[in-house]
Amino acid sequence: MTRTKHDLRSEGTRRQLVTAARALFGARGYANVGTEEVVRAAGVTRGALYHQFRDKADLFAAVAEQVEAEIAERIAAGAAGATADPVGALRAGARLFLDACAEPEVERIILLDAPAILGWEAWRDLAGRYGLGLVQIALQTAMDAGVIVPQPVVPLAHVLIGALSECALYVASTEDPATAREQCAAIFDQILRSITPDA
Repeated sequence: MTRTKHDLRSEGTRRQLVTAARALFGARGYANVGTEEVVRAAGVTRGALYHQFRDKADLFAAVAEQVEAEIAERIAAGAAGATADPVGALRAGARLFLDACAEPEVERIILLDAPAILGWEAWRDLAGRYGLGLVQIALQTAMDAGVIVPQPVVPLAHVLIGALSECALYVASTEDPATAREQCAAIFDQILRSITPDA
C-alpha cells in the first residue's frame, strides 16, 4: 500500500512528538513535563499532539516503546559477535542491558517512570516483548549446542529476565551504580554457570 503525503506528514509529526517528549521525559521525568512544553519543543500544535496520542500517558507509552526497542537492537547487535559462544552471548546481552539501564535517560524512562505510568503489567509486557524473545533464542541456541542443560526454555527465560529487571532496578536505586552493576553482572554469570552441564 502506497503512503500518501498526509501519511508521511502524520508519521513525521508523530516522530517529532516522540523525539521531543523523550528528551524532556528523560531529562526531567514524566511528572515534571507538561504537554504544552512537548508541543513547543516538537514545533507542532496541541491539536497535532491529540491527533496522534490520546493523552500524555499515551505519548509516554510510545516513548517507552521506542527506548525498549532500541535497547533490544543494541543487545542483539552487541551479542551477535558471540554467536560461537551461546553462553557468552547471554552474558554479553546481560551486561549490555545493565549498561543501557545505567544511562540516565533509560533509567528515568524505563525503570523509574514506566512502572508507574504504564502500570506494572503493561511495563512487564513491554519489557517482555523486546527482551524475552532475545533471551529465548539465546537459551535455545545454547541448549542446542549442549552448553546449557536442556530444560523448558520459556520459564527459564522469564526467570532470567526477572533477575535482570530486578538487577537494573537495584542498580538504579544504589548510591554506587557502577559497583552495583558489576556485582549484578557477576551474579548473573553465576546463575548462567549453574545451568551449564559442568555445574
